Amino acid sequence: MSVTRRSVLRWGGAAVATALVAPQVTARPALAVPLPADPFTLGVASGDPSPDGVVLWTRLAPSPLDPDGGMPGVPVQVNWQVATDERFGDVVRAGSVRAEPGWAHSVHVEVSGLLPDRVYYYRFRAGRHLSPVGRTRTFPAAGAAVTSMTLAAVSCQSLPAGRYAAYRHLAAGDHDLVLHLGDYIYEAAGAANPNAGPDRRHAPFKVIRTLEEYRIRHAQYRLDPDLQAAHAAAPFLCVPDDHEVVNNAAGDLGADGNSTPEVYLPRRAAAFQAYYEHLPLRRSSMPQGPAMQLYRRLDYGNLAQLTLLDTRQYRSPQEDGPTFQRLKPSAYDVARTMTGPEQERWLLAGLAASSARWNVIGQQVYFAAIDMEPGDAEFYNTDKWDGYPAARSRITGFLHQRRPRNPVVLSGDVHAAMVNDITLDADPASPVVATEFLGSSITSEKGNNDLFEAALPENPQVRYYNGRQRGYLSCTVTPEQWTADLWFVDDVLDAGSPVRRGASYVLEDGRPGAQAA
Repeated sequence: MSVTRRSVLRWGGAAVATALVAPQVTARPALAVPLPADPFTLGVASGDPSPDGVVLWTRLAPSPLDPDGGMPGVPVQVNWQVATDERFGDVVRAGSVRAEPGWAHSVHVEVSGLLPDRVYYYRFRAGRHLSPVGRTRTFPAAGAAVTSMTLAAVSCQSLPAGRYAAYRHLAAGDHDLVLHLGDYIYEAAGAANPNAGPDRRHAPFKVIRTLEEYRIRHAQYRLDPDLQAAHAAAPFLCVPDDHEVVNNAAGDLGADGNSTPEVYLPRRAAAFQAYYEHLPLRRSSMPQGPAMQLYRRLDYGNLAQLTLLDTRQYRSPQEDGPTFQRLKPSAYDVARTMTGPEQERWLLAGLAASSARWNVIGQQVYFAAIDMEPGDAEFYNTDKWDGYPAARSRITGFLHQRRPRNPVVLSGDVHAAMVNDITLDADPASPVVATEFLGSSITSEKGNNDLFEAALPENPQVRYYNGRQRGYLSCTVTPEQWTADLWFVDDVLDAGSPVRRGASYVLEDGRPGAQAA
């Protein structure tokens, strides 16, 4: 059990608290193993806040680019503390957990008993080594009247493509939470970062397939100081897209639908385990082989309902043929799905029951209908919701008929900043039922930018588009207004690059459609 506030002011008197226990746990107790080198090389993080708690994360890895992280093959004791101040003069929760070798000595502490809507600080100790200090925040109490919320949305952070100036800027802000909407790592091969110098985490990247390779790839990313700073500054809500496993994954198939389940599912099991090991996720998201519970719902007082979707694990395969194509009749099959029937029912039931002022859906690929071919022909991207028109119509039809208050979709994947009207159907003149915001990618390049720009005259529902700069989305939400700021990095190859606000859009309560601020 956890101890009460002020009762633990020193390490060593901590009580045992809720933590991950790996399936292959042995009867051996956790050991206070001497660790000659700093095991906290990958930093700390928090995530999935509730009104009375949060998940605290770290991973012991004195040699993070080794397959075992440089750790012994035994459980290791890790102590943790939560305090109301950075100096830990007022410790309110503390405990001790086992870091298991079967889970790469990662630690997921589900802290409870905290006060709602409060800032807290946390840290870990393993042996004589003390971790960096992280800052987190609990959510407001259920139904509480909330006057404001600040959130950031990020995605697509290819390490070979650039440096993390966007994360440096985000970490310096004051966000209540950060939504990571996918492509936390990239599984494919890539050249070394041309501006990285001798730092070995920016060495050339090979294609990865095994658990050990996925672990090393995550470690390469988590070694970045700006990414560590962002995680230490605010709690994250994380959902993967495709590159955490393999490009254009769909259901039980990977590699654009060209892999068999026998080939793909073992790879997904390895990727999901490494994803869990490196992010602050609750035990409810602990993978079971190739399956992982990722869609979930959180309430931010009475101000916002936050719904996170998984649009990869349960979807139907993409249509055969090129990515951009005129949709064949088979694409309109009502059985085709992006979320799977169970998740779709869960989504619509949650929206129907919501009393929140803002209903926020965080998901991976752009939702708005976008015709990619100038002229009379209609070409759509079959990997996005455009390739699943019946599934999208069920959702837009629900939004039009049931009218949950102020639906806002936050998306990633496309490597561009966009502000989109979501319309009832693919006709841009049809009624607007929701608004979609996309921050640009943190670093990942946009290879088809010319195609998007040429198609903009066909798509008046795209209120804003910028695929030439990298960056992220920051939002300030009040009961009356949602303000979305799009931030852009001057030079993605420079970790110290200036980051500037390029555009701002505003949504008014009860009025669908964003307007330039």
